[in-house]
Amino acid sequence: MSDSNITQILSRNIDLLDSTRPLLVNLTDNSIFSELNKAFDGCEVTSYHNNFKYYQADKNRGYTSHFGVEYQSSTPHDLVVIAFPKSKAELNFTLAMLASSIADDATIIVVGDNKSGIKSLAKLTSGVLNNVIKQDSARHCLLFSAQLIEPQCPFNLEDWFDDYQITVNSESISVAALPGVFSQKGLDKGTAVLLRHVKQRFSGKLLDFGCGAGVIAAAIGKQNPECQLVLADVSALALVSAEKTLEMNELSGSFIATDSLSHIAGKFEHIISNPPFHQGLKTFYQATEDFLAGVKSHMSKRADIYVIANSFLKYQPIMERAIGTTDVKVQENGFSLYYARSN
Repeated sequence: MSDSNITQILSRNIDLLDSTRPLLVNLTDNSIFSELNKAFDGCEVTSYHNNFKYYQADKNRGYTSHFGVEYQSSTPHDLVVIAFPKSKAELNFTLAMLASSIADDATIIVVGDNKSGIKSLAKLTSGVLNNVIKQDSARHCLLFSAQLIEPQCPFNLEDWFDDYQITVNSESISVAALPGVFSQKGLDKGTAVLLRHVKQRFSGKLLDFGCGAGVIAAAIGKQNPECQLVLADVSALALVSAEKTLEMNELSGSFIATDSLSHIAGKFEHIISNPPFHQGLKTFYQATEDFLAGVKSHMSKRADIYVIANSFLKYQPIMERAIGTTDVKVQENGFSLYYARSN
């Protein structure tokens, strides 16, 4: 499914989008802005993203857009169009978070790929949405309309974290993750392989790229308290989770929202990454390949880099070309741990 499929099914149901203050939530194709402005005079379109890449795309086109883990508006929106997320728990989180910014009689439109789980929307949002109606099925997508049930209590971000404990080299690590963050419920296999085989001593400035809930940075920081931790991710949900994880482990760090290397500055003595390769339902390598191709400019002299990835992903040749000799430290449970040093 391409992004344009979502726009096409929205366009063919433009009458359902009649509004004065629509809010577009995590839509990845911003051409719907012009569709709405063309169809409805005086329409004030706003977008909200928890993905920095798409927020930047909207801002670069001059659109009114917001990025973060929470969104608030003093003037309620009379229409909300939500892209159905990969994580089903994230949908209810998003609806609860937006509730105070939505007019009582607002229409909620949820649109997504047939294979995303959207077919079960009414069941998934029981107690959150009512009058859930399938309005259209086209271009391998489904479009539903609904109304929001007024929540019983105000939204509190703290209520949405999942907490769990892991042990790394005899150190107990507390992890906090919001819905939609990779490995929200427990340690993933790739990170487990990395933490078993990465060296234990680090000093200087360390970048955890694609940090997710901050597990890697927390584990290294616990053993190396003198290390300067910098955590980067495209997801606002991940960055807030990582900040919470470090706080729970009595660690500090800095946090960067970035699309690949777009907002990474300076050089690092160590870079560690378990980079994502899924975007929504699609396998997506470009951000990681761009990161690997350009990361050497952010490595200080004799800096090292560890990258854990599914073994079928051919990252070693990219690292060889960009950085130099790249070793496979270990292959385990379907994952390969790559290691390289800068000159």
